[in-house]
Amino acid sequence: VQLVESGGGLVHPGGSLRLSCAASGFTFSAYDMSWYRQDPRLERELVARIKSTDGSINYADPVKGRFTISRDNSKNTLYLQMNSLQSEDTAMYYCHARSPMGFGSWGQGTQVTVSL
Repeated sequence: VQLVESGGGLVHPGGSLRLSCAASGFTFSAYDMSWYRQDPRLERELVARIKSTDGSINYADPVKGRFTISRDNSKNTLYLQMNSLQSEDTAMYYCHARSPMGFGSWGQGTQVTVSL
């Protein structure tokens, strides 16, 4: 399993970014996919998840209405569209894949910094 995140960077408050996670080495369409984030001072937290079975989605309360998770199974890629970014969104963002057997894998992360 290989997960490679991209798309992070520095953005002003109110701005937008689109993160991508390129997946390889496994059957992408069969895995539940998620985005997590971690501020160095805090624990890693779930941002959004999209299931493989029915495509159902859930979001953490702080990002509801601002972030959109999606997946393109034909491209083996997971996305996170982030709008109306706030300083509180500053974190390292990680892609996570969960196999049908329950095994998880992480990407290396991409840094998102929201600042003036």
